[in-house]
Amino acid sequence: MGQSSPEKLILVNREPDGIATITINRPGSLNSLTRPMIVDLAQAFKALGRDDSVRVIILSGSGRAFCSGVDLTAAEQVFKGDVKDPEADPVFQMEHCPKPIIGAINGFAVTAGFEISLACDILVAAKGAKFMDTHARFGIFPSWGLSQKLPRVIGPNKAREVSLTATPLTAEQAEKLGFVNYVVEESELLKKARQIAAAIVKNNQDLVIRYKSVINDGLKLDLHHALALEKERAHKFYDGMTTEQFKKMQEFIAGRSSKKPSSKL
Repeated sequence: MGQSSPEKLILVNREPDGIATITINRPGSLNSLTRPMIVDLAQAFKALGRDDSVRVIILSGSGRAFCSGVDLTAAEQVFKGDVKDPEADPVFQMEHCPKPIIGAINGFAVTAGFEISLACDILVAAKGAKFMDTHARFGIFPSWGLSQKLPRVIGPNKAREVSLTATPLTAEQAEKLGFVNYVVEESELLKKARQIAAAIVKNNQDLVIRYKSVINDGLKLDLHHALALEKERAHKFYDGMTTEQFKKMQEFIAGRSSKKPSSKL
C-alpha cells in the first residue's frame, strides 16, 4: 500500500481495511510544524478525503508529543499570507474532509497542535496528555479556530481560562468537559483509536459521510436552522432513492433482525 519513505515528516499509510493513518513524524522537535510539513499535512487530508478506498482517518504524532505547535523559527514564513491559503491550511482541509477523523493524542498538543485536535471528529488521549494554548504567551493571533471552537466545546469560562492564562488542560479534564472521548494508557492509544475506526468502517459508508456532514454543518447553525437542514437533507436523500434501494434496505434490516435472539426486557 502507500507506505511513505522513512525520512518524511508527515507519514501517510493506507491500509486494506479502509483505515488510513497520518503521523506527524518529527519526534526530535516534539513534532513542531515547519512550513513544508503544514502544506504536506493539509494535502494529506485533501488526498485521503477524495480517496474512495479510505473510510476513516487516524491522526497521531510519533514520539513523546502529538504536536508542539508551529516551529517558531519559521514563524514569518508560516503566518504571513498563508492564513488565507486553504491549500496550505490543515485545519481547513480537515474541516472539509468528508471522512471521519480520529485524533490519537499523546503528550503535548500545543497551540497549532491544539487547533488540529479541535478539527478532529473524535479524540482519544493518552493519560498525561495535555492541551495548551500559548497564543497569548507568545503574542500570536489565533487563525486556525482556537478562539471560536474551544468556547463552544468546553464552555466560554473554561476556554477563557485556558487561553488567557496559557495553562494546560489535562486529558482527564478534557474528557470531563466532553472534548476528549476516551483517556487510555499510552500503550493502548492507537489500539483504542483503531477500535473506534473499525466500528465506523462496519457501517454504511455513504450514510457515515452524510451523517458526519450534517452534524458538523448543523453545529454552525442555531437549533431551528439545524433541524431544518436535517429535514432538507433527509428529503433529498429519500427522494433520490430508488424502489430497488428501499427493497435492499428492508432486506438488510430483515436479515439482521432474524439473526438476533429475541430481546428480553
